[in-house]
This record gives sequence, structure tokens and C-alpha cells, in this order.
Amino acid sequence: MDGQEIAEKRKRVLMIGTGGTIASELTDDGLAPGLTTEQLLKRAPGIGAFCRADCVQLFALDSTNMTPAHWQGIVRCIRENYDRYDGFVITHGTDTLAYTAAALSYMIQDSPKPIVLTGAQKPIGFDSTDSKENLSDAFCCASGDFPGVSIVFDHKIILGTRAKKTHSKSYSAFSSINYPELGVVRDGLALRFIRQECGAAPAFCEELDTKVALVKLTPGMGRELLDFLFARNDALVIESFGVGGVPETGGFYECLASWKTLGKIVVLTTQVENEGSDLAVYHVGHRLKNDLGVLEAYDMTTEAVLAKLMWILAGTRDPEEVARRFYTPVAMDMFPHRDGR
Repeated sequence: MDGQEIAEKRKRVLMIGTGGTIASELTDDGLAPGLTTEQLLKRAPGIGAFCRADCVQLFALDSTNMTPAHWQGIVRCIRENYDRYDGFVITHGTDTLAYTAAALSYMIQDSPKPIVLTGAQKPIGFDSTDSKENLSDAFCCASGDFPGVSIVFDHKIILGTRAKKTHSKSYSAFSSINYPELGVVRDGLALRFIRQECGAAPAFCEELDTKVALVKLTPGMGRELLDFLFARNDALVIESFGVGGVPETGGFYECLASWKTLGKIVVLTTQVENEGSDLAVYHVGHRLKNDLGVLEAYDMTTEAVLAKLMWILAGTRDPEEVARRFYTPVAMDMFPHRDGR
């Protein structure tokens, strides 16, 4: 087999640029995205050993500015190019990378092709940068048998619905929450521990209901903030303490009961990163689950809960159907539970 035949057999991967630290340069006002996907590839030699890469620049954003509308743009780009490529690499800022990965996991389900998100803690132009290794690892996975949405970062391969940024500066920025890593990349070789389930073809969904709010409980908080958010949103995610519950003072229970009667969706999760919620343990949570029927996030990440609700509510507002879809695992975002949920 000659060199041309080998080149033709390499996988085709589309690199989608959205900005982020990986593409940033120093300005008088701090780091700001300025490099294109083509410029990133030129600074990361060796990717040609994995695949034939093409580039498209969608956005040049600090990921703090990422919105659901940008998620829809990414999905649209992948849908329009899906049949022409064997895999996709999305470069993205780290601060909201886990939210985007979760959202894409619901908006592109059962993909047999890899959809890999990556970024960096240091810009690619810095001497001490993690950008080149992360890019190389991402293209390695996008050229292999890693179906579905994942984050590749610091040599770890993490399921898109299970990722969370747990370090603000360290190269090991992301952790897999309540689920094992899918694999690791070592010396240009991807070692897969778990293979995501997939279908023969992906199911795309670009519609989202963005009226989903998140509130973090703090000691002494009253119901006023919850009422404010409920009045302006279709669903509210409450990050509670420990295994879950709301204070018995401050009017919380009455607040949730009144808004539930108006068809608002309430999900209880926990501020604790690992091991998830269990509303049945304490009295402060037991009433919510058994009397009000609020939804419980269990072992899901907050990022996945928000994205899943946006996806569900774009298709239905019927409370029973919302609950059924919420408790139906998608891309292993939650484990099935003994109570049938």
C-alpha cells in the first residue's frame, strides 16, 4: 500500500471552533479568543497521523458567553456535515464545556460517530500549554471507535453527561461524576474501558426550552427568590444540601406546592458533587417526593439536569410525560433506581 492509499484510508474529522482559552491570545484586557481552527491545527503537528482534518469556525467566544443558541448552532453544523465525516472535534472554553457536552448528549442521541469536545487551561501559544496534547488526544479519539458525545481532557475520556469542571487552573480540569471514565489516551493510543451504546444513525433535536432556572439553597434563604424564578421560567432546579430536602421554615414547601399546581416542573438535586441525592432519607426531603411528587436528580450532574429539562420541555409540558422522560436514562446520564425511576 503506497502513501496515497494510506492517506485515503485515514478517517475524516471535522474540527469545529468555538473559541475558548485554547484559541486565546493576550490583549491589554486579558486573554481573548483570537485564533482560528486552521491556526490551531498548524500549531499542533502530528494530527495528520490520525486523520484528514477539515476546519470550520463557528464562533470566537469566551465560553462564559456560550448560550443555548450556540449549542443549537453546533448541532446544526454537525447535522449538516454528519454524512461527510467519520468524527468531530469541538474546541471550546473550559468554563461551560460540561454544559455544552451535556446539551449535545441530548440534542444528538445514539450517534455511532465520535463527537469529542476539548479545550485547554493555557492558550496554545504559551510555552507551558496543555493545548497541543488535548488536541492530539481529541483527534485520536475522534478517529477511533468512541461513539457519542465525550470530553477528552488531560488524557481522560469522559462521558458527555457525566463531566464537571472540578479544578479552575490545573490541567486535570474535569472529573467524571458518579460514573467511570470511558478510557484514557497514552502516547497517542486510546485505551477504551467502556463503549457508549449507539444506534445505526443519530437522532438530532435542535429545539430547546431555555426557561429552566437553577437556584442554590443557602442557610436562612426564604421563598422570595424561588417565587421570582418560577414566575419567569417553566422549570426550576434546586441544588439542596446533602442528600436533598428544603427547609421546613421560610415557606419553601408552600411555595413548591403552589407552583406545582400551575404546572411548573421542580427538580431537586444536591450541591455535593459525588454520590447523588436521596430524598427518602430525611423528613425534609421525604414530603417533597411523596406528597408533592417533585423530580429527583439522583446521581445526575447539575449540568445534565439543566440540559435534559430544556430538551424535554421543548417536546412536552405534560407532567407525567416530563417525569417519564426525565427518569429514562439517556447516554448513561443516570442509573436506573429500585423504585422504578
